[in-house]
Parts: sequence; structure tokens; C-alpha cells
Amino acid sequence: MQKPSVLKSRKWLPAGLPVMLCLCVLGSILTAAILSSNIFYSELLFRSTTSVASVSRGQLVLPHSLLNQIADLQSQVGVLLEQLHGASADSKALTTFADQLLHIATSLDKFAEALSDFYDSSSSGTNEVSTVDEDFSDPDESEINQGSDTHSFNSGELHNYTALKPNRLIGKKNFLGVEAISPSVGLLCANMASNVDRFMGYKIYRMCPDDWDIAQKLMIGGCDPLPRRRCFSKTPPRYSKPLPINSSLWSQPADTNIMWSHYKCKDYSCLVSNGTIGKRGFFKCSNCFDLSKRGWEIPTNESTSAEFTIDEVLRLKPGEIRIGLDFSPTTGTFAALMKERNVTIASATLNLGAPFNEVIALRGLLPLYLSIGSRLPFFDNTLDIVHSTLFLDGWMGLDLLQFVLHDWDRVLRPKGLLWVDRFFCKRDELKMYLDEFSRLHYKKLLWRVVPKTDKLEDESFFSAVLEKPLRS
Repeated sequence: MQKPSVLKSRKWLPAGLPVMLCLCVLGSILTAAILSSNIFYSELLFRSTTSVASVSRGQLVLPHSLLNQIADLQSQVGVLLEQLHGASADSKALTTFADQLLHIATSLDKFAEALSDFYDSSSSGTNEVSTVDEDFSDPDESEINQGSDTHSFNSGELHNYTALKPNRLIGKKNFLGVEAISPSVGLLCANMASNVDRFMGYKIYRMCPDDWDIAQKLMIGGCDPLPRRRCFSKTPPRYSKPLPINSSLWSQPADTNIMWSHYKCKDYSCLVSNGTIGKRGFFKCSNCFDLSKRGWEIPTNESTSAEFTIDEVLRLKPGEIRIGLDFSPTTGTFAALMKERNVTIASATLNLGAPFNEVIALRGLLPLYLSIGSRLPFFDNTLDIVHSTLFLDGWMGLDLLQFVLHDWDRVLRPKGLLWVDRFFCKRDELKMYLDEFSRLHYKKLLWRVVPKTDKLEDESFFSAVLEKPLRS
């Protein structure tokens, strides 16, 4: 059966409906103009001085998607005009509405023509290059750590990224239930505006600058998530195919598969040589690039060691541990050992002076490039285990520890395991930290506190495997 003609229904339009439709069309056009401009929610957050067209260093900056959005509006108005011309002209209000719509269409055509002339008269490549100078110097440490006094961004590309992205059909919701996508950017990016401008200063569809170190400093400073970029990441010039999974877990990666430009070490042997200790650029784990099982599979003395073996922990939940997270300064050794036991582990770490993430990936494991200040990208009650070693310790304030622990609790499933591996602090502060773990009300399955003997300071190690309770 054919659907009733839309055009025939025009004959019984109420007298006030054309005016309402006209207002709706006007509202849609105004909404599109606002959405396609640089007026967006983050402008208030960033205290940007831009409006529909922003003046930056004496240069007019317009979003490059504006022409496409105007063209979409022209197309939609054209369809409405065709429908109105085919409808009955019995209603005077309907005729008036058609005239008003035609006037809107004419205005749109003039606006599009003027906008096209603006882009044509701009300097060559203006609509393909961000408007900030390409300055890829390291961020000022004071700005990263303490924030900058300026909250205004000059990068046209950043404004293009953060502007709301309407669906192709204006006013129509997508499968997510929204009419436009709001790109994400970290709250504290506003405190590091000049360095974010540097990060976004690139030529689109060209090679990205080799500036991941700047990006990481921004992430650590709270500018996380970073804005996306429209450039191509550089690759190692002599990249060779990775080893097959049956040998990659415990084999040293090829030097040619890592870009060494921002590391003190320039090859893998430097990362593991005794002669380079203290010169490698990382310190949190002294032997983490030694891809061996040493120290993990040998039962330890409970009176002197705070470590549990993997098999000891897995026996607590036979057959139940399948997926999890390791939040540690790691090259994936814990994940590799768990993979051999058919457990999939994502390894969350930054590149702390060495190629941690690259090595994890080259071993055939899953790296999760994530800062400590970020919410975990997992849904609630989904992971079987969360493990952390040599990361949580006495440097961490209680406020941060509480947010971290509660986020780990969020992603752990009921009866899932939280494995705290060698948390250390001064002995007189130990009770303060243990009280925070106790406030989770987890069941203690394994628990051990021993003196930390590798330094002369009065410190203690604490390790535990805790079970998340059911909560109604």
C-alpha cells in the first residue's frame, strides 16, 4: 500500500501552522549558524574571545565546515520549496509562508556566495592549515605544572575541533539520540592554552610533528583527553613486521620498530645494560625492560617478601578470571604471564622516559596509554581483576587515592579481585593508607605487610588481594 501523499496534506494546513513552520525553519537556520560557528559550550570554559567569526592576531578565522553546513541548509530549503510549489495554493497563509521561505533561500544563497568569496580571497591554503604558527618547542614547565594565566586559544584548528558537529541532516537525531556531537577535551587544557595551540599547530592531511612528549606533558597536567588532530602520525622509517605471538611475548623487539627521538636511550640494549643504569631516562622500575619471568613464578618467603605468585592468586577464583587491567609502570610482563594462562590484560601506563607502550604492543599485548588523572575507559562491573604494582605508594595524597580506588571499584565486577602489589610508604603512614583500603569494605583474601629493606628509610611494603562485595 502506498503512503498518503505529503503534498495532499497541505490542503488542510491550519492557518497558524505555516507561520509556525516558518519559525521552525528560521530556528533551524539560526541553530545551524550557531552550531557551525565558534560559539560553543567550551568557549565559556576557555574564556575564548571568539564569536561567529573570531579575530585572532588581526586575521578572521571561520570554521571550515561552514560551507558544507550552509549547502545542507540550502538543499533542505529547496526540498521544502518544491513541496510547497506542488501543493494547493488555496490558503493565503500558505502562499505567504512560501514567499517567506523563498526569501530565506535567497538569503542563504547570498551568504554562501559571500562565504565562498571570503575563502577564495584568503591566503593560499588558509582553509587547510591551522592559524597558529608551528612552534613545537617543549612546553614551559611552569605552565604545565602550575597553569598559564591566559585562557584564550589562538589555534583555529582547535576551535574547529571543539565546535559542535551537527548531524548531516540538521535537526535529526542520530543513533546516539543527539543532534550534534560534542568533541571531548580536558578541563585543564584551558590552563595551558599556548601549549595546546602548539599541539594543534600543524598542516591538516600532512605529517604530524613528532611531539608526543608535549602531548604527554599536557595529559599529565590535566589536559586529558587531548583534542584529536587531522594529521598523519610518523612511523619508524625502517619498520619491520612484528614477531608472531608464540615468540613475541619474551623476545626483544627490533630497534627499527621504535622511534627513539625523545628517549635518552637510542636502542634496546641501552634499556637493559648494567652500564647505563642511571642514564636510561626512567627509574620507577629498574628491570622492567628485561623481558623475563624472573621473580614472578617462584614462591616467596612470607616473612620477608610482600609478593604473591600469579598461580596463588588465580587459585582463589579458578576459571573465573578472564579479563582485567594492570595499572603499573610496565612493559607488559604481568599481561604476558596472564596471557599464557588464558587471561586477557590491558596494560595502562605512560611512556615514563622510555618506550613502555611501544614494547607492550610489540610483544603482542594491549597497551592502554592513560594518565593517572583519567577515568578508566571501561564500563561499570566488567573486569574480573585489577592489578597494580610499583605505582600506588606513599607519594600519593589521600584525595587522589580515593578517586583512583573508587574508579577501580567501579570497573570491577561483583566478586572481582583487586590485587594491590607492593604498595610502600613510611611505616608511620601505613595505617593511614590501610584505612583507605578498608573503607572499600572488600573481603581480604590475601594480606601481607613486611619491612621494605632495599633502602635505609623506615618503610614498609603492603600487598593484598581483595574481593569486591555484592551491593544492592
